[in-house]
Amino acid sequence: MILFIIILVMSLGVQWRFKSKFKKYSEIALSSGLSGAEVAKQMLSDHGISDVEIISVDGQLSDHYNPADRTVNLSPDVYHGRSIIAAAVAAHECGHAVQHAKAYSWLQLRSSLVPVVGVASKLVQWVLIIGVVMLMFSGNTIVLAVGVGALAIVTLFSFVTLPVEFDASRRALAWLKTGHGVTQTELENVQAKDALWWAAMTYVVAALSSLATLLYYASMLFGRRD
Repeated sequence: MILFIIILVMSLGVQWRFKSKFKKYSEIALSSGLSGAEVAKQMLSDHGISDVEIISVDGQLSDHYNPADRTVNLSPDVYHGRSIIAAAVAAHECGHAVQHAKAYSWLQLRSSLVPVVGVASKLVQWVLIIGVVMLMFSGNTIVLAVGVGALAIVTLFSFVTLPVEFDASRRALAWLKTGHGVTQTELENVQAKDALWWAAMTYVVAALSSLATLLYYASMLFGRRD
């Protein structure tokens, strides 16, 4: 319980910090006047990528790259925004497109896990609940073992996501530092790296939360077996 509370507090703190950074930097106009969509288009072009579409999707902080249909999906605030955060987020998502184009191994591994994780994530909650009930009333551990296995897959996916996210930010910042849409002064003073760092931290906390949950149910399973 102490571990869960610590991770919950960390998660809430990181989420609050990231959202506050996003709000702060979204209010600072980019000197180049480029929108997030224009930054994305330029970054893809500079990397010789012409088969990826840049589209606007509904929602806040809904930005993502979809390797299945090769689209960079930007939230309205990023797609139309002309701020340092819009440029940073757009470049980050294009970083995933660059990973895809260069066959980045961690992205390939993550993509290969998506179908299995999709099934596991839909079933894991109910399987764990049923498994715990059966363990309590009949001592049967089979269903709980299946749930722990599914949760292990979800947890693995969370940790595989981490190098993918950090590398995309690294690629984005490396490109931005060459003077594409963001001046060196803006990078240093507004700290686009700072905003992307806190965005990455949300994935770190999610991975730790998944690991803590896995350890909790695994301890129930193997404790009863012992």
